[in-house]
Amino acid sequence: MLERSDIEVIAEELARAERDRSVIPRITARYPDATVEDAYAIQGVWRDKALAEGRRIAGRKIGLTSKAMQQATGITEPDYGVMFADTIHENGAVIEHRQFSNVRIEVELAFVLKDALEGPNCTLFDVLRATEYVTPALEILNSHIEMEGRTIVDTISDNAAYGGMVLGGNPMRPDEIDVRWVSALLYKNETIEETGVAAGVLNHPGMGVAWLANKFHQHGQKLEAGEIILAGSFTRPMWIDQGDTVLCDYGRMGTISCRFV
Repeated sequence: MLERSDIEVIAEELARAERDRSVIPRITARYPDATVEDAYAIQGVWRDKALAEGRRIAGRKIGLTSKAMQQATGITEPDYGVMFADTIHENGAVIEHRQFSNVRIEVELAFVLKDALEGPNCTLFDVLRATEYVTPALEILNSHIEMEGRTIVDTISDNAAYGGMVLGGNPMRPDEIDVRWVSALLYKNETIEETGVAAGVLNHPGMGVAWLANKFHQHGQKLEAGEIILAGSFTRPMWIDQGDTVLCDYGRMGTISCRFV
């Protein structure tokens, strides 16, 4: 376990890296004894600093819930981070590439909650009852820690590598569509790069939301009504350069697009 002073120093390093759009040395290379609990403590200090500066929480992201993502990162358990309102973009957004240290795109579904969700025994059925609608979403990944050799401790500390989100498409109630069979075609500059099916996320993306509610219970927290929960990617991350245009076709659930300048 890390000392509280070390946790606060690392959180400040990450806050500075976000401001400077830079990357810091890998935490686990400098603090090899750091644990997952330390990583969430670092994330929490960083989050509280942001809240004190006036930022507002809009929801939570879940990462590494699919085999595709676990194989892409070499990490074998889910993680989570916080999403601030100022990181959410509308469909068709023009996004400044240089505001990030690096940019990758993931294909996901977002669950918008009408009711709070609380563990310890939250189930998929609880998630479906509490969800107002499910909507297509693209997550923008952004790492403030050098990527070579990262472990889940590094990723969690860095707010689960969350950079931003683009919401769009055709929001639907969970009883209007078989969420497991939602598929997506991801294009970059009019060339298809990735495809996937939502069942790749824990057999049903709602299982990721249930996992998060139960995980939050361990920390004495719950998912609040009105929050947006990114359930996890069902494609591999796609690297994005300045000038790239992204489009994702979710079939019946519509399309999302954005451009990085």
